[in-house]
Amino acid sequence: MEITKELENNVAEPEIQARHRTLSSFWNLVLIIATLIVVALSVNQLFNFGFFINHIWLDNKYQYALFGLLVPLVFLIFPMRQQSSTTQVPWYDVLFFASMLAVLMFFFINAERILDSGWEMGAPDYVVGMGLLLWALVLEATRRAGGTALFVIVFLISLYPLYAEVMPGPISGLSSTFADTTAYHTLSAESMLGIPMQALANLVIGFLIFGVALTQTGGGRFFINLAFALLGHVRGGPAKVAIFSSGLMGSMSGSVVSNVITTGVLTIPAMRKTGFSRAYAGGVEACASTGGVLMPPIMGSTAFIMAVFLDVPYITIAVAAIIPSILYYLALFIQIDAFAARNDMPGIKRENLPSLKQTLLEGWHFIAVFVLLIVMLIYLKQEVLAPFYATVLLLAINQIFPHSRWNGKDFVNFVLATGKLLAEIGGILVGVGLIVGALSITGMAGTLVNDLIFLAGGNTLVLLVMGAITSFIMGIGMTVTAAYIFLAIVLAPALIQGGLEPMSVHLFILYWGMVSFITPPVALGAFAAASIAGASPMKTGLEAMRLGSIIYFVPFFFVLDPAFILQGEIGRSMLLFVSAVGGVILVASALQGYLIGIGNLHRHPVFGWLIRAAVLFGGLLLATPGGSDLIPFSDLELGLAALMFTGPAVAMAFYFDRGHTKKQHIT
Repeated sequence: MEITKELENNVAEPEIQARHRTLSSFWNLVLIIATLIVVALSVNQLFNFGFFINHIWLDNKYQYALFGLLVPLVFLIFPMRQQSSTTQVPWYDVLFFASMLAVLMFFFINAERILDSGWEMGAPDYVVGMGLLLWALVLEATRRAGGTALFVIVFLISLYPLYAEVMPGPISGLSSTFADTTAYHTLSAESMLGIPMQALANLVIGFLIFGVALTQTGGGRFFINLAFALLGHVRGGPAKVAIFSSGLMGSMSGSVVSNVITTGVLTIPAMRKTGFSRAYAGGVEACASTGGVLMPPIMGSTAFIMAVFLDVPYITIAVAAIIPSILYYLALFIQIDAFAARNDMPGIKRENLPSLKQTLLEGWHFIAVFVLLIVMLIYLKQEVLAPFYATVLLLAINQIFPHSRWNGKDFVNFVLATGKLLAEIGGILVGVGLIVGALSITGMAGTLVNDLIFLAGGNTLVLLVMGAITSFIMGIGMTVTAAYIFLAIVLAPALIQGGLEPMSVHLFILYWGMVSFITPPVALGAFAAASIAGASPMKTGLEAMRLGSIIYFVPFFFVLDPAFILQGEIGRSMLLFVSAVGGVILVASALQGYLIGIGNLHRHPVFGWLIRAAVLFGGLLLATPGGSDLIPFSDLELGLAALMFTGPAVAMAFYFDRGHTKKQHIT
């Protein structure tokens, strides 16, 4: 395992820890106790154990409990300013922590009274005062956990009910008093306790715990070693390793940037050693990590929130994402293979790679756990309980092996890592809930839907393009979850009213929100990879944009025909999948200038550009589904058109490439 040992100087830990305080023993104990109680409450609520007086809590009581145990921890974990001291918890953060905890304890105790007395529509003055304090503290927690950009957006939109009536027509709504707005935000089931918090409490929490367990037990190292053992020796091997390992890790972590930092510190140096440029290596890692969040079986947390929005089981979302994610990674794989072939880039020598047999012997249990998880998700339909069973199995098997067995310190580190992640996600989702609440109380969502349809002139394709641009812009300023929730309320109903399938619309919004991670000027995933590669952030972003370019087209494919996301007849889905695979191979090959079986597409200095353009356009025609209202051509007509463009271009490329080879042979 020389290659992984050589590259094991992992610089991710300092970067991740830079945002966190190094807590004292006392505050670590507080974090541990809070985390263990949260896990116990979740298990009790989700498994219906009835630990507490032989009954299950009301939803708002349970959510206030999680809220009060997790979000106040943000003030302990994240300093007010990143450049400030990261070791000691200052008095004001202790005050913030205690104040939020006290307010939420009051709401927890009075959870039933809040519902019975209808406080969300008219609370007593002292309750409004407590709600106002909670509102302010949540905004600060959101800023620390989610960043300044998210804070500004959440702050402005959360205040929207106060000035909704004075806004211009398209964005006007019903105004509310300050007291009513405060009560609605803090006491209703539509704002802080709305869809984001409901998803965390009832669905996401188990998968977050499983992800931490997988990482802490060495799952990340196993997947990277497995990828090197399988693919490290082929041409462009390290880049293909990045696709495999980052895809798996990303599907577990749900975070593009943390995935780049976790796997990129191994894959990027390996790519550099085999000849890839700094920017190209960073672009590969950014694209691979971005796609991981869209890949089943465990997608990012936004997919779980989507399941709540659509009121469908999570596995329905995961199944729908199968074909789009395959197409995305196929395009990435073909581009890397074409680039390596065109530039004659070898893989890593087998003797420097991990042994496949040894890797599987040491990590077979990770595969077994994934099998259990998939069986419970797909066959038993137990998406809420599946990650808990998988976590227990993983930790139990982990204790069998002497080389991976945890001691007391390892278990403490696992609990601390779990608590920090849950607190961070909780701080973000509660803040995002304020956006949901503001749009709900003002009725702005319905107004915007009608206005958007009017602006598009009733043209669904125009509305789709508007939606793509809006999703991309929102993805720049917000987290993917926040952007998705906002657009799922405002934009999705307009697209659905235009005759599009709901699942397709919501996935369309999610995909275009993810595009911002690899598209300049604010390509956070690419910029994180650039910092590891030592490359220009903008150049890395442009490389990532080219490598991940299929992500710009795939959402339009499954919106045009839901068979792409397995909604409809399976025969139609398979036909479109086969056609799309051919189209994606052509598009990816044109982008890199090399087609398997043909050779270099750009041998001729003039015709090379025309050949690549024709192959690219032909590939898009082949991948595009026909027969819809927006595409008036049949699949056969699109296929024939693709052949008309691609056939002559491929023949010319073959002729020029063979001519070049003969000249080289003669000389």
